[in-house]
Amino acid sequence: MSALSVRIVSKGNDADRGSVSVAILAAGDGTRMRSQRAKPLTKLCGRTMIDYVLSSLTDLENLSRVVVVVGHQENLIRQAVLSQFRRPEVEVVFATQSRRRGTGDALSVALTRLPDALQSDEPQTLVVLPADTPLLRASTLSELVSSHRTSSSAATVLTARVPNPQGYGRVVRDRHGEIDRIVEERDASGEVLLVNEVNTSCYVFDQAVLGPSLRRLLPANAQAEYYLTDVIGILRSAGYQVSGFEVDDFREVSGVNDRLQLAEAEAVLRSRINESWMRRGVTLVDPSSTYIDADVEIGVDTTVWPQTILGGRTVVGPNSEIGPEVRLVDCHLGVGCTVVRCEGSRAYVGDEAKVGPYVELRAGAKVEAGARVGPFAVVD
Repeated sequence: MSALSVRIVSKGNDADRGSVSVAILAAGDGTRMRSQRAKPLTKLCGRTMIDYVLSSLTDLENLSRVVVVVGHQENLIRQAVLSQFRRPEVEVVFATQSRRRGTGDALSVALTRLPDALQSDEPQTLVVLPADTPLLRASTLSELVSSHRTSSSAATVLTARVPNPQGYGRVVRDRHGEIDRIVEERDASGEVLLVNEVNTSCYVFDQAVLGPSLRRLLPANAQAEYYLTDVIGILRSAGYQVSGFEVDDFREVSGVNDRLQLAEAEAVLRSRINESWMRRGVTLVDPSSTYIDADVEIGVDTTVWPQTILGGRTVVGPNSEIGPEVRLVDCHLGVGCTVVRCEGSRAYVGDEAKVGPYVELRAGAKVEAGARVGPFAVVD
């Protein structure tokens, strides 16, 4: 028997038993972003990147604990997580990776903040997520975990098939089609580089086998780091089964490593937000030129004209007309408002008021219900 052999509690009908924990790896410097801000704190459509990752946990059942591995700007990330996570019944803890020695080392640090799975008679499932996948849907993550918990696998890897796999670790399968190992691109050569099934850095593990596997990692690679991806090969060599769960849309698991990828991810999020509002009864005359942040609220039968930006926590009442050429941030608009060619921040507009064209609403400004403001006005 392998020195790695660990009893895995039977699944099948017991798949709904036992707890689920999540480890979010957020300790990296994100140097390719060329920013003074830690990458998980980068904003897309008004929310931080790590906020979107936290939102992907919404549908996870039996979730008991979230461990966030921090390092660079750890205090700021702690504050962001504690203010943004929306499941008060779930415990949130932090683990500091003092030296950034790779994703395998980061997960080893995370395990120090989790109960010992070997002491439990029920399956302990651990989900591992990077902090830079803001497009991951809650439904996809829930399906991934469900697939793992009903399988006999020690690990399940979320994979994607991409048109251009450059930059991604490749998923290598054996002659039976089973996942055999993951090879990082820097360490890949020959036929492995031609593989278009890639690792998304999202995993589900039986926690009982993870600790012994992590202890067998060696920094024998191009970056001299402890790769979490090497755990897959270690598990296979010990006789464990590893499954793959392929995401339908590869864009959903695209990581954000630089400003170009940031723009691409924000475009996908913006499209999702706009589609959601149109399906809920809001008319967007030209969705391609309409920018709506994730926390904006819009009432039914409102029309939003082109070149409009609604940011922050702006609220627009029903039956309103907004735009063209409007930018509002953290504003509150009542029912039946008309706002044209206007810029405003932290302003209030009452019901049936008409604002514009060419009006500036300064912070704290208040337009009374039924009022007419403009053209060419500044409201303090």
